[in-house]
Amino acid sequence: MRSIRYGMKQKMTWLIKQFKGLITVTMIALVLTLGVIVLTLANIPRLIPLQSIKKSIGKLSNEIGSLIVATLKLSIQVIHRPKWEFELPENLGTSNWYLGMSNHLSWGDIFILLFAGHRKVPLLKFFMKDELKWIPILYLVHKTVDMPFLKRHSMKSLKKNPELRKLDMIAAQKAAKRFARNPSVAFSFAEGTRYTPEKHATQSSPYFYLLKPKIGALNIALSGMPKVSHLLDFTIIYKTNKTSAWNFACGDMNDVKVIAKAYELPKEILARLPSDTEYKNFFQSYVNKIWEEKSRLIESTKKEQSSP
Repeated sequence: MRSIRYGMKQKMTWLIKQFKGLITVTMIALVLTLGVIVLTLANIPRLIPLQSIKKSIGKLSNEIGSLIVATLKLSIQVIHRPKWEFELPENLGTSNWYLGMSNHLSWGDIFILLFAGHRKVPLLKFFMKDELKWIPILYLVHKTVDMPFLKRHSMKSLKKNPELRKLDMIAAQKAAKRFARNPSVAFSFAEGTRYTPEKHATQSSPYFYLLKPKIGALNIALSGMPKVSHLLDFTIIYKTNKTSAWNFACGDMNDVKVIAKAYELPKEILARLPSDTEYKNFFQSYVNKIWEEKSRLIESTKKEQSSP
C-alpha cells in the first residue's frame, strides 16, 4: 500500500513539474514577444542617420531590455521559487563598460546570467551564432539591443579560403563598435559551446568541468570598446547535472550559484591589436590563467554542494 501511495506521489510530482515547465515556456515566449515588439517600435527612429538619435535610442532600448529581464526574473521566482545565489563584486556599476565571459552548461545560462547581473552591471550583450539570425525574434534582438552575430567557419573552409577569416573579423568589429554608444557588457561564452563530458574528453581539457577557453569574441569586442578596463568572469555552478532547456523550464536547475570576479585588463591587452599574433597569445594566456582559477573554484564548490 505504501509503495502504491509513493508511486502516486512521485507521478503527481512529475506532472506538476511538467505543468510548471509548460507555464514557464509560455511565459518566456509571451514576455519576449511583447518585449521585442516594444523594442522594434521604439527603434523606428534609428532610421534617421544621426548618431545622437542612435545613442538615445540605444539607451532607451537598454532600459526596455532591463525591464524585460526584470519581468522574466520575477515570473521565474513566482513559478519556481528558485534557490539562486549570486556573488558579484560590490564596486561594479551600470554606467561602466565591461568585457564579460562565462562557462557554458545550458540554454538556461543566458537567463541566469541576465538575472545575476540585473541592475548591478549594464545589460549583458551576448555574441550569437550567425546561424540564429534566421529566427525572427533573435534577429530583432540583434537589431534593437545590439547583440551581434558571430560567424564561425570550419578549419576546412578557412584553409580553402583564408580571406573568410579577415572578412568575418571586419564584419564583427563593425558590429562590436555599437557597444561603444552606451555602457554595455560585451559577453561571450568563452568555451564556444555547451559543456558535455564527451566534449571534455575529446578536447582532453585540463580544466575541471570546463572546456578550453577561446578569446575570439572577447578580442573582437575589445577592439570596438575604447572605454573598457575590466573583464568580468562569471562562474555558473548548478547543483544538478540535468541542464537541458526543458530541465530549466521545469525547475530542475533552480539551485544554482553564480560567482563573478572582476579583473583589471593589463596594458598589453588594452593595446587592442586584434590581428597581432603576440598580442593574441598574451590574451589567450591571460584567459587561461583565469580558467585555471575558475576550475579550482568549481571543484571546491561542487565538493561543498555534495557534502551532507
